[in-house]
Amino acid sequence: MKKFFCILFLSFIINVTSNSLAKTFFIGEQVKDYFIYNNDIKIKLNPGNWTVVRHQSRGVPKQKIVGIARVENNQIMEIVEIYDAQLAGYYNYYIDPIIIELVFKDEHDGCYERSEYYLLKLYRNGTTFNCMKVRHVDVTKELNYPDSPDGKAAASAYNFWIKSNSLTYPKITLQSYHTYFSRMVDGKWYEIRRLIHPKLLNAPKSNFFTEETSEYHKHNISQFPEHEEIMKKWISISSRFHKNFEIMAKTRSNHKLVLDEYFIEMESEVKSNDPVVEQLKQLNELYKSGALTKEEFEKAKKKILN
Repeated sequence: MKKFFCILFLSFIINVTSNSLAKTFFIGEQVKDYFIYNNDIKIKLNPGNWTVVRHQSRGVPKQKIVGIARVENNQIMEIVEIYDAQLAGYYNYYIDPIIIELVFKDEHDGCYERSEYYLLKLYRNGTTFNCMKVRHVDVTKELNYPDSPDGKAAASAYNFWIKSNSLTYPKITLQSYHTYFSRMVDGKWYEIRRLIHPKLLNAPKSNFFTEETSEYHKHNISQFPEHEEIMKKWISISSRFHKNFEIMAKTRSNHKLVLDEYFIEMESEVKSNDPVVEQLKQLNELYKSGALTKEEFEKAKKKILN
């Protein structure tokens, strides 16, 4: 992952003592019900057996990326990837420009408008940023012809897993991306990527499978109203997830994104006209499952209500 190599050269001047990377994952490990990444990030998973497919880590500054996937009938249905970096320290002058370069000036990807992104929502103030992106992904391209260092690292891991297990994959997936970083919150940088097979949303059949020709591309989608409805569902699901992500990442209230306009009621989601009620319900589920301690639950609830 490019972040590893861009930040690594600073390792001799930064001392990080956070223990939030204590959780260890192994390729092939099974995950069920909740993806408990560390003390902050705990994601409720859809039913089924999830497998750890990708794992990379570096020492100082501490960085880690873990990817898990779920398979049905030998076909990949979902992927969740989490990246975090512990960047607290006294050398912000050196690190912060690198972060800005990675997030806002990368020629292949980033938190800025690109033609392949369907929706981009961003809060930025100096080096603080909170970003959500929703898009479709040409899986064949990403696995075989990735155009960035990040993409090449991911392709290597997933191609090995796919070939080793003789798996198939959808040619087009839906993706959401969630990231937050602020020096005001312990200097932690989190990113989460989620990819799903459109059939999980009862999507209609697709006939175009490249990034540019896909029915889900924002420049094409108005010609395909059924696909447009699926994208609206995915944006709603992603927006609700981002609200929960903001809780997990301890996002400050004035850094949060305004996403209420994208919420729609669906059978697969908890129905609520109030996003605060939705967040409280999700938080309560985490507490009941044991993923949160009572102290963590009370702190998070207080943050939502305030």
